[in-house]
Amino acid sequence: MRPNAIDGTPPGSGAVFWACTPEALAARLECRLDGLTSAEAARRLQRYGPNSDGPARSGGTARAILRRLLEPLSLILLAAGCVSIGTGDWAGGGIIIAILVLSIGLDTFQEGHAVRAAEALRRAVALKADAKRDGIFRTVPVDQIVPGDVIRVRAGDIVAADALVLESTVFAAVEAALTGEPYPVEKRPGPVAAESPAEAANALFRGAVAQSGEAVALVAATGRATVFGAAAAALAESAAPSPFQRDLREFGLVVARLTLVLVVAVLALRVALGRPVLDSLLFAVALAVGLTPELLPMITTVTLARGALRMAKRRVIVKRLTGIHDLGAMTVLCTDKTGTLTSAEIALARSLDPAGGADPLPARLGAIAAGLGGDRSALDAALIRSVPEAAEGWRLAGRRPFDYARRTGAVVAEGPDGPLLIVKGAPEAVLALCTAQRSGRQAIPMDAAERDRALARQVRALAEEGLRSIAVASRPVPGAADAAEEGLVFEGFCAFADPPKPTAAAAVADLAAAGVRVKILSGDDPVVVRRLAGLVGLTSHRILTGPEIAALSDEALAVQVRGVDAFGRLAPDQKARVVKALQADGQVVGFLGDGINDAPALRQADIGLSVEGATGVAQAAADMILLASDLEVVAAGVDEGRRTFANILKYIRMGASSNFGNMLSMAAASAALPFLPMLPTQILLNNLLYDLSEVGIPFDRVDAEATARPQAWDMAALLRFAAVMGPLSSLFDLLTFGVLLLSFGASPEVFRTAWFLESMATQILVIFVIRSRGRPWRDRPSAALAASSLAALTVALGVPFSPLGPWFGFEAPQPMILAAIGIITVAYLAAAEAVKPWAIRARSRPPRRARAGAQANLV
Repeated sequence: MRPNAIDGTPPGSGAVFWACTPEALAARLECRLDGLTSAEAARRLQRYGPNSDGPARSGGTARAILRRLLEPLSLILLAAGCVSIGTGDWAGGGIIIAILVLSIGLDTFQEGHAVRAAEALRRAVALKADAKRDGIFRTVPVDQIVPGDVIRVRAGDIVAADALVLESTVFAAVEAALTGEPYPVEKRPGPVAAESPAEAANALFRGAVAQSGEAVALVAATGRATVFGAAAAALAESAAPSPFQRDLREFGLVVARLTLVLVVAVLALRVALGRPVLDSLLFAVALAVGLTPELLPMITTVTLARGALRMAKRRVIVKRLTGIHDLGAMTVLCTDKTGTLTSAEIALARSLDPAGGADPLPARLGAIAAGLGGDRSALDAALIRSVPEAAEGWRLAGRRPFDYARRTGAVVAEGPDGPLLIVKGAPEAVLALCTAQRSGRQAIPMDAAERDRALARQVRALAEEGLRSIAVASRPVPGAADAAEEGLVFEGFCAFADPPKPTAAAAVADLAAAGVRVKILSGDDPVVVRRLAGLVGLTSHRILTGPEIAALSDEALAVQVRGVDAFGRLAPDQKARVVKALQADGQVVGFLGDGINDAPALRQADIGLSVEGATGVAQAAADMILLASDLEVVAAGVDEGRRTFANILKYIRMGASSNFGNMLSMAAASAALPFLPMLPTQILLNNLLYDLSEVGIPFDRVDAEATARPQAWDMAALLRFAAVMGPLSSLFDLLTFGVLLLSFGASPEVFRTAWFLESMATQILVIFVIRSRGRPWRDRPSAALAASSLAALTVALGVPFSPLGPWFGFEAPQPMILAAIGIITVAYLAAAEAVKPWAIRARSRPPRRARAGAQANLV
């Protein structure tokens, strides 16, 4: 089936559809300007397909589960569970498998919102539309609109397709959700040379809302080839793995490689030394299990879930759990302008006399006109809010609604000084009606040259500041019947803006202090974007526009985005291109948006953020929803994301170094000793108890230093830390071996029991040493972590002396051996505290270029 549109460009033409004349566009579409017949419409429906967005591609639940199961760490855990069951540890194996199933199930449930995104898109457009069929306008289902149809759009309608205006009567549409422009846009027929949809005054776009009047238009594009449909296409594509998913996969591959090398080496060495093959195989497999962080999925899920609850208290709803890490790792936040940095509520910025000086009179007269007979537009509402009591004591005697052809509106208001005609509208239109201008209390003559100077100086100066202006004029009249709009006195200008939120500048500064650079990506006028960037503290000396981006290659764009903080007149796909260019430069990118035009960028970003009042499309594409449309909420979320990730990294760091040290000791001992240093079941019990000791990590406190900068996984730093702390643990293990064999002549059973006790005590207690950079007696752990650690240690110390001891192959050691084990444990903890600062400094360098700007903070 052919695409159900012409992709914004007529076939065989290099021009976008709004650059064509109606006749040229009709020729390209092979249709007439008086509508289609029902038969023609049916054929075109078969040719182009329905005017809708097909459901997002979904491989189903089974495929989603399989994809997660094939992750390296999942495969290792699955193998560990099977091996545990195969070696007789049914309980341990069952726990590992259950944890894996629970983790995959939670991930699949949390991230399965692609279908809901497509549904939100379909609900966001009109259900019915008026199309001219067989010579008359008929109401037809919106999905049956086809290219070549002639449609009619009235005030309150949602535009059903991208179309070229043929006729219009005071027609204006609100396109804020598509372009970011908060003002209603007048639409009228006539050629337009602009390349950007935001400047196409003769085109209607699917999803826009008609505010006033009526228009008849020729449909040029439907379905996914519309500007709106591009958002649907982006949501239908499979999302790329998030930074957390990529890093977790990399960590799984590292563990898999280490496991494979150690297992093969130990098995080969023991077989070469003539040890029993079966015992050697079971021992090697047990070592593989010992190296595997079985509880990582559970620790990750619980920590992220707790982070989600804490973020909910900070007014952030988390849709994708792994997005919490990505928010903490974020180095660049791209944000839309309207409704995020600004309030999306037009406000009166200035009231100026004809000479440009501040004067409240133009605003007061404008507010009287708006209050008595305005059209309740955004500008009228701003005037009324600025002078709420202006219309008190005035009565409406006559009214001419705003006329988009004349670009003015007028009222006759009766007040204390008699009837007064007040005209307001486009400056050039109002000034053309004026023969005098206000100067103090006097009205002095005004000629054509002075009118031109006012337009050139005042209006242009206001436009350069990103302000939209209207002119206000008046004259006394005998009554409403004699209110000709001529010979007016020019009173001055009212200038309007969509002002930044009071908290925007402080929030930008807070994010910058936290290592997150903010960039504005807007579909609005570059002049407006420049002004806003300067007001909130961003670099505004250069603005990159949509047409400029269209002329750049991806490589060139990746270079340009480094030094630009503000972008204007961006199409939806160009916002996504900017995000992609930043990612190619090594940044972890977040995007905050609330409109249809933001959906592609929300999907492309590493972390998509939307707001409670956003369009359904934006909310569906986002990973998190802010219950307050404010950057301060983002800053709070960043802090919580870093706090959550810091606790996840605690488990990974401590588990990697401890497991590596213990397995290294076991591998060395297995080659030197005539017996197994620890039985496979004892290894599994050791690993399970150690993992259980860390279930309190999600509830642990985090150093302020760990949340000060963006965080990212740094495998090299993690391995370096393990390479320092792991061998230190092995050194004291070897000391234990020597004491047991040389000083006490311990039997294999006593040796295994004593080493099990020493191993458990050192592994669990060192948590309190290396969980933070500070001294353990000053920076105390949370009650939950202390309780889980000490409970696991109590069980570990008690099992060898319980009835379960013989079942695991334990034999109670002599008191002197226990005393020696206690001394070795204390010595190890002191050595770990002494070495810790050096180990942390050894990994404090910035991570690789692919994590540019994101210092790794693993504590």
